[in-house]
Amino acid sequence: MNDRLNRGLRVSALAMMAATLAACGTATVVRPAGSGGAVSTTPKTSVAQPGKTVRVQRGDTIYALARIHNITPADLVAWNNISNPSTIYPGQVIRLYPQGAGGSRAPTTVVTAPRPGSGGGTSTPAPAAAPVRSNISWRWPADGAVVGRFVAGETTKQGVDIAGTSGQAVKAAADGVVVYSGAGLVGYGELIIVKHNEQWLSAYGHNRKRLVNEGQSVKAGEQIAEMGRTGANRDMLHFEIRYNGKPVDPQQYLPAR
Repeated sequence: MNDRLNRGLRVSALAMMAATLAACGTATVVRPAGSGGAVSTTPKTSVAQPGKTVRVQRGDTIYALARIHNITPADLVAWNNISNPSTIYPGQVIRLYPQGAGGSRAPTTVVTAPRPGSGGGTSTPAPAAAPVRSNISWRWPADGAVVGRFVAGETTKQGVDIAGTSGQAVKAAADGVVVYSGAGLVGYGELIIVKHNEQWLSAYGHNRKRLVNEGQSVKAGEQIAEMGRTGANRDMLHFEIRYNGKPVDPQQYLPAR
């Protein structure tokens, strides 16, 4: 009898472990207060939260954020003008309400992670004019010829491409803190994102090797990576500058050569 009891306990324990592992591989669900334990899936209608934003953390998805904040994925995408719902990155700010008075659903221009070289075509909304001034003294992140230029509204050309050789130094364009260092964004290869202040970010893609970690402070001109061709068909650096999450033409801010 004791043997049967022990076998039963082992089977129950294994079943509980399997259920736990299965839960780890599924999307987060929400149990609203007063629901009596019923599981809520993606909401059918949105509850806007004026003035509230959420900063993307590693592992977040549009669909999980939509469920958590009781907003439909379609509205979350429209309110933030996100062209590719499957691509958001750590540090990105997502608005939980539509822009405009009276709850209108006018799209905004809050960050979207483009996929350079993916051939995705142009985005529908034309971007607003780039900021006229920056309080940051930018410097070129690498030596080499510019072989790809910024094109406003073109999702595959939201920065500049600087040609070079494998292993060439890639340097921070200004003082800041590394907010992303990884290879999780399709089209960028080995990518580093540096936050310079609350408004300004810079991104460095296609590296052969990343030399800095998330949370690390860097100085302007400090080497942060080695140039490569991850996610590209030649050795080069894809470099972006973003203001409030929106890409701007780096050559408007970099010193003349």
